[in-house]
Amino acid sequence: MDTQCPFCSVQCKMQVIQEQNPTDGRSTFSVIPTYNAASEGRLCIKGVYAHEHVFMGDRLLHPMQKKDGHFVPISWEAAYELMASKFTALGEQYGKHAVGVYGGGSLTNESAYLLGKFARVALQTKYIDYNGRFCMSAAASAGVKVLGIDRGLTNQIADIALADCIVLAGTNIAECQPTLMPFFKRAKARGAFIIAIDPRETGTTRMANLHLKVKPGMDATLVNGMLKILLDEGLVDQTFTRERTQGFAELEAHLAALDLAGIAELTGISIELIRQAAMAYGQAATGMVFTARGVEQQTDGHMTVRNFLNLVLLTGKIGKPGCGYGAVTGQGNGQGGREHGQKADQLPGYRLIENPEDRAYVASVWGIDPAELPGKGVSAYEMMVKAHKQEIRGLFVMASNPLLSNPNANLVEAALSKLDFLVVADFLMSETAQMADLILPATAFLENAGTLTNFEGRVLLREAGRPAPGEAKPDWQILCELAEELGRGKYFRYERVEDIFDELRLASRGGVADYYGITYDRLRAEEGVYWPCPELGHPGVHRLFEASFPLPEGRALLTTVANHLPKEQVDEQFPLILTTGRVLSHYLTGEQTRRSPHLAKRDEESFMEIHPETAGKYSITDDSVVKITSRRGTIQVRSRFKSSIRTDTIFVPMHWGADQNVNVLTHDALDPFCRMPGFKVCAVSVSSTI
Repeated sequence: MDTQCPFCSVQCKMQVIQEQNPTDGRSTFSVIPTYNAASEGRLCIKGVYAHEHVFMGDRLLHPMQKKDGHFVPISWEAAYELMASKFTALGEQYGKHAVGVYGGGSLTNESAYLLGKFARVALQTKYIDYNGRFCMSAAASAGVKVLGIDRGLTNQIADIALADCIVLAGTNIAECQPTLMPFFKRAKARGAFIIAIDPRETGTTRMANLHLKVKPGMDATLVNGMLKILLDEGLVDQTFTRERTQGFAELEAHLAALDLAGIAELTGISIELIRQAAMAYGQAATGMVFTARGVEQQTDGHMTVRNFLNLVLLTGKIGKPGCGYGAVTGQGNGQGGREHGQKADQLPGYRLIENPEDRAYVASVWGIDPAELPGKGVSAYEMMVKAHKQEIRGLFVMASNPLLSNPNANLVEAALSKLDFLVVADFLMSETAQMADLILPATAFLENAGTLTNFEGRVLLREAGRPAPGEAKPDWQILCELAEELGRGKYFRYERVEDIFDELRLASRGGVADYYGITYDRLRAEEGVYWPCPELGHPGVHRLFEASFPLPEGRALLTTVANHLPKEQVDEQFPLILTTGRVLSHYLTGEQTRRSPHLAKRDEESFMEIHPETAGKYSITDDSVVKITSRRGTIQVRSRFKSSIRTDTIFVPMHWGADQNVNVLTHDALDPFCRMPGFKVCAVSVSSTI
């Protein structure tokens, strides 16, 4: 089975070999990594065992309806009829926007594109968003505003080796994208100075030359300190800022007025270390900045990313070899998933649903009147709030587990329980699926063909390696057949997944994320193609912004970013800062990796990292069960002493549910620009359960 890993955004290629013992019929599996430019033939432990959840997980094999609290198998015909009748009745009683659609960043480009079309054409609802809102929305919105384009990496991955200084902000590549680590180690071996910004020590910070253990939520303020030093030391690229940016005078005045001592106090980083970081980056001939969820999953994540982009622009380190910015995408198709219509405000190709020209063009591709297209909806968590208020009465969830991935999980559980009808399409029985009224069995990655776009903006083709088991169907086929049942089938007539991609190519043509020049034949022959790729035969743009930015006068936008504190502050009742993240052996809500025996046994339960000094204050011993409480709820996990974490901070991973679901604790304040929740900072108390 030739395939690629379903997990992170590197999208490593591999071959899974299944051999059956003729005596007892049992299967054994072996996995061979195969070459692609991003992974260079590497696999991490998650990729090596990714097949296990496909073959050993509790697969959903038949449509099932909940009756008297139990799921019973029903036919596909009955399932489609039930869903269509329920959603139609809700639309007639409460209006079409009473039904919402909730997607996922693991869907192929074809399925993501079709889900957006399904919501707006088949259901005719404005309420669609996806779990990528919690992954990339801060970096995406900042990239569009500052640079004019949101692509994960502005240059090709090979440029990492050419960088003389690399800033890794809020990203733990060693555990989240391990197969990328050799690129950074190669750069370091040739003399690159690596700066890691993270409140805790990780495999990534241990690789760095300098670790800035910033106070959670104060990243933007830290960058202001670095920018002020660049300005004071004459390390601003005056030619670049004059010719290729706008807003320099305002930023210069803002930075001149800042006080470095105050910044040091706010961030917990000394002036000396801030200066060392600024000088290393400012004096380097080439350099790159990478951000990820540690920076972005904050209520000021949008502005924080814009400040990191200030760092790039003030030094002119973009649009040339060894220079650029990268938002390290978390989900396998987090990049492509947001380009083609799953987000509340977007149409395919990064077109905007409220732009009349964009609406008219996409409507012409879809064969409908532009007036039929609904307007902009709301973000993923705000859909949960609307369900809680019963403004959304029915919900269709595809390839996502919102009960675990949203903040303030107790409210989300209450919201889902209030729905009149909940449908979940998935291939495993997730915590959200357990709450559903109807479950539709979908295919897993080994059975599902389509394209995915990795964190570079390189489009890759994943072939289906085996037939679908039981009665499971590909996501795109489920959507087409549901549209038929809803009486909108004429807009969803495709015989194969490639037909959908060809329509996507046309729908994206002329847009920011232009896929028109990419074909399945090219992807098979060339292994992958960067977007934008506007014409057949076009090589794809490997490095963005070499000559200009797609903004007025071709100039990028410098931004004045104020120092400010996170939305929620510690106090006597909740004296510690909780931050969340991932571990090497698990992925997102853990729904897939917890079904893999080899991955599950590496981390069988959740845990809390805490400094021994802090633990002593609260009579907590190492490896004991502790209670963590926030203003929203309480969980219980096992303690792990970590002398390298900040004494005011604890860390809990995000991969478990039930009474170990860290999102029971996180608060639901949202970034005003991109609607990203502030997962990385909330106030908690800790206590021993003994």
